[in-house]
Amino acid sequence: MIDKTDLRAAARKRRANAPAAVIAPETLRFPSGTIIAGYWPIGGEIDPRPLLRALAQGGCMLALPVVTGPDRALDFRLWDQSIPLEDGPHRTRQPSASAPLIRPDVVLVPLLAFDRSGNRLGQGGGYYDRTLAALRADGPVLAIGAAHTFQEVDAVPADRHDQRLDRIITEKGPFVPPTT
Repeated sequence: MIDKTDLRAAARKRRANAPAAVIAPETLRFPSGTIIAGYWPIGGEIDPRPLLRALAQGGCMLALPVVTGPDRALDFRLWDQSIPLEDGPHRTRQPSASAPLIRPDVVLVPLLAFDRSGNRLGQGGGYYDRTLAALRADGPVLAIGAAHTFQEVDAVPADRHDQRLDRIITEKGPFVPPTT
């Protein structure tokens, strides 16, 4: 079986040497009023900001994740692109504590690697797995992995706590994993 630690190290190295890339604004469309949780890219993550701007122009509401502590699910706070962000843990950028908490309908999930089955390899903190599990326990949520095409690998080891992605989007377009 593939070791997650080795896979993370290799994935970080590949991503660190990658040219900047963005997710095209036309990649996803959702009805007006849909709440989309994005992220502020760090460490070579693919940039979802052009897509987020397009979704907001189409009437979607935006949220960004907020790290509330180790071993806890992420919170999401409403974000208007005109509002400055604050520094958060792990080099993240996040809305201030005065921004309203909001439950997303769709979560864009950054990652280090993904496979065609919808498994993802994150940084190892478990934030998105805990968050998706909590959101899914409370109702439907669409989890969309956001990645560079080169981040695809043959197989990502999946444990019982790992949350599967419903879709994956790259700079080359969307991919829908088969249902299991």
